[in-house]
Amino acid sequence: MPTASSRSHASQVRIVLVTCPKRQVAETIGGALVEEHLAACANVVPGLTSIYRWEGKVCRDREVLLLVKTRRARLAALARRIRSLHPYTLPAIIALPVSGGSSAYLAWVVASTA
Repeated sequence: MPTASSRSHASQVRIVLVTCPKRQVAETIGGALVEEHLAACANVVPGLTSIYRWEGKVCRDREVLLLVKTRRARLAALARRIRSLHPYTLPAIIALPVSGGSSAYLAWVVASTA
């Protein structure tokens, strides 16, 4: 059963999904976000195929997914920093709320992004 502390931390934590054209871009962005305390952790997940409509045509591209753990209060600054580093005109930056998890891990995410 979740404790009040874990629920409190979970309500603050966000997982941000960012697609990148290649691994090096994802690692550069993730590294900057962690170094600047905008993110506690960034995971680079290779092997993504994205299918999307852009400028009137359907595209299919190999991409890399960057999973970023941060706090709700850091989202605006995190999104600005991603946009400043990202090569895409319109990078995908999707923030998802966290509904639960390891209370110690969630507390670490909050502390790491303070």
